[in-house]
Amino acid sequence: MDQEKESYLFDSNEIDSSRNRSKKPASRLGVYLFSSFVFLFVLAVAAAFVLLSPEIKIWKIVVGALAALLAVSLFHIALDWEKIVILRFGKYHRTVGPGLFFVIPIIEFVTARIDQRTITTPFMAEKTLTADTVPINVDAVLFWMVWDARKATLEVQNYDLAVSWAAQTAMRDIIGRTTLATILTNREKLDAELRDTIDQKTESWGITVVSVEIRDIIIPDELQDAMSKEAQAERERNARIILTKAEKAISEMFVEVSNVYKENETALQLRVMNLVYEGVKERGGLVVVPSLFSDGFNIGLRNRLDKDIPVAEAKKELKETSE
Repeated sequence: MDQEKESYLFDSNEIDSSRNRSKKPASRLGVYLFSSFVFLFVLAVAAAFVLLSPEIKIWKIVVGALAALLAVSLFHIALDWEKIVILRFGKYHRTVGPGLFFVIPIIEFVTARIDQRTITTPFMAEKTLTADTVPINVDAVLFWMVWDARKATLEVQNYDLAVSWAAQTAMRDIIGRTTLATILTNREKLDAELRDTIDQKTESWGITVVSVEIRDIIIPDELQDAMSKEAQAERERNARIILTKAEKAISEMFVEVSNVYKENETALQLRVMNLVYEGVKERGGLVVVPSLFSDGFNIGLRNRLDKDIPVAEAKKELKETSE
């Protein structure tokens, strides 16, 4: 039980670390350098204007600094995978990007930068009961992307967190309606059902689900032992059935062969001789044949004895026949 708890804790820590890595933004150094360049350029122009004027006054310095700040607020850059949502007087106005775009200071402002690349979100359902009341832990990964930046900004407060909760809820619901055997044997079907269910929930947020992949299914140790014993018993049962079928087929073949030998005693004699040959051909040696067994070599004599012919006469007739 302690080992099971440690595995659950390890999976949770792994998911948290994966989320932190997925939230790490790409380098925006170029954007910051551009904003710094615009600010310094406008500030340098304003400083040159102040220094070249006949009189240097404080209000001119203040105006120059404000102009530099307004210039930084006016010019912006969106990265290639970004969409920028702009509000004007608090209402949605437009979506721009990628590349250079302009924002009217004070009147307009950037409310969100939406990443439109494929995003991975690990999630799991812990101790969830299946349709046959078996508690299991399921670990999965969700691949999704934002296709409508406007809806992702206006329709939901925190779309990445909402997607994570929607995925966990959908997984718990599907597991509760599915038996353990179906979950273990039909992962692809479960992946497709999860993808469709989550996609229906997130479509109104401007988000589409690319795929869902189940990484691991953890069942209790007691149930694992029971399933192992059941599988072993099933294999033994199949082995006995196969052996019984083979014995039945062999017995049927013996019946057919016995009918042949019954109708043709010469064939029986040849078979007896073949058995003796097979017994001595590899190592050689002397074969001592019992009297009853040797009768199989002299079918003609036995037939005459069956007809109540004297032994001497039967042997004489057999000798004449052989000559």
